[in-house]
Amino acid sequence: MAKAARAAKAKKVSRPARSARAAKAGKRPKASQAAKAASASRKSRAVKRAPAARPAKTARPAQAAKAAKRTTLAKAVRRPKAAKATKRPAKAARRAAAARPAKATAAARRSSGALAQNVRRLARLEMPGGGQVVVQGDYAYIGHMDPPAGTSIVDVSDPRKPRLVSHIKLPDLHSHSHKVRVAGDLMVVNSEMFDRHFLRKGWVIAETTARLQREQGRAPSDAELAKALGVKESDLPRLREAGRRGYRDPGFKIYDVSQRSKPRLIHFQKTWGVGVHRFDMDERYAYISTEKDGFHGNILCIYDLANPARPEPVADWWMPGQHIAAGDKPTWRGYRNRLHHGLRAGNRIYAACWHAGFHVLDVSDISKPRSIARHTYHPPVVEPTHTVMPVPHRVGGRQVALVIDEEHDHIRGQPHAMLWVFDIGNLEAIQPLSNYTVSETDSPYSRLGKRFGAHQFQEHLESNVVCATWFSGGLRLVDISDPTLPREVGYFIPEPAPGQSVPQTNDVDVDARGLIYTIDRLGGLDILERTA
Repeated sequence: MAKAARAAKAKKVSRPARSARAAKAGKRPKASQAAKAASASRKSRAVKRAPAARPAKTARPAQAAKAAKRTTLAKAVRRPKAAKATKRPAKAARRAAAARPAKATAAARRSSGALAQNVRRLARLEMPGGGQVVVQGDYAYIGHMDPPAGTSIVDVSDPRKPRLVSHIKLPDLHSHSHKVRVAGDLMVVNSEMFDRHFLRKGWVIAETTARLQREQGRAPSDAELAKALGVKESDLPRLREAGRRGYRDPGFKIYDVSQRSKPRLIHFQKTWGVGVHRFDMDERYAYISTEKDGFHGNILCIYDLANPARPEPVADWWMPGQHIAAGDKPTWRGYRNRLHHGLRAGNRIYAACWHAGFHVLDVSDISKPRSIARHTYHPPVVEPTHTVMPVPHRVGGRQVALVIDEEHDHIRGQPHAMLWVFDIGNLEAIQPLSNYTVSETDSPYSRLGKRFGAHQFQEHLESNVVCATWFSGGLRLVDISDPTLPREVGYFIPEPAPGQSVPQTNDVDVDARGLIYTIDRLGGLDILERTA
């Protein structure tokens, strides 16, 4: 019986083979036999393909790295749905994160998910998103984007093990303190109304209502008022509250940081309007971009810090059209033309003026700053001028300045914000030499719902390689040795901060060791080094 069963089994298994031989010989098997043969053949192939039939293989390190990179990119591409969340809850989530302490994750996050060329991560410190990072000596100072997080001081003496030594928490959610500068043992931080572009619309509800009533001959509905303000009807209660509350804390704060673990507030200098945005400082003066009563938009206000407990106003500078108290009438829409940031170099201040391009100011007499040159490329460029910095040495035989724009909501068909090189050897004929831009194909995050283009560069330069930030394009290292043709020599695109869909690399600084520090506006400080 056993012998008969084995014979029957052998006969059954050999049918596909017999059918194959018949086909090869030109004979056609019967239909029933062909169907059975095909079924048996499929089962045979399925068995052969089964993973269990294969011996296990150990992935090589290079293969594992490639697989991990593909997985990271795939996850990044799948994240747009998360990016569709409304902006208000996202800000609330970031404020919640801002209340959590920073946590070093150097070992776990040293290489996971980041994309890089000629740059290596030494450590990452998970912390609330930041607007600015500056490094002096063994410490990094970070101004955070969202309240209640204010300013953090991090010990970076061992760059592989950064350590939070102190944090200044803000007293409420009405201000943010996202800019910071340090000179010696003095630290200056800004105080600016949080979400100012949106909330200041609450300040004009009364006049907008009156204007609509004159035009329509009746009181406007909430829907009509919201349309005129460019907001949703559901935003009106929050805006009305902001209008009633106003803003009480515009200005800048001065701290003694001789003990980094215990920063001590020396003075809170109040200014006006929505407060202070970016600024520069040295051991004697602060060069503040702030609103001021009687002016339209931010102007330059210079303060003497010789006595940090009592800063003295020294001088103001503004563009024609800003001094409305003196009868000026702006020729531009809204706040398009204003001082964004002024950097001092020698007896000059290089003033980035948003959609008005940039000015070069002579401050040889600090009490009388005056414009000695101006250049604008708006239009045709739609993204505003963020920062202007002269290069302290000649490049390619020329005296040049670097200029960088800030990306906002991108308009399809327009170029992204970029980095420029200008010849400033003749201030009467400033000329653009070149620009550098990043393609959307250079980052897997470029179209995932957040900002992509340029934002800021390091505000000092000792070589011909400048570190510049692109929001979801990460850090870019650009060699300007040929000022007419800048070229990329490295990049670092971090993985998104926890809970976020894209990175938003916001600011960068380079320390005396040549180490690079980047802060993401949504969360995380990275410490990097060049590898080539």
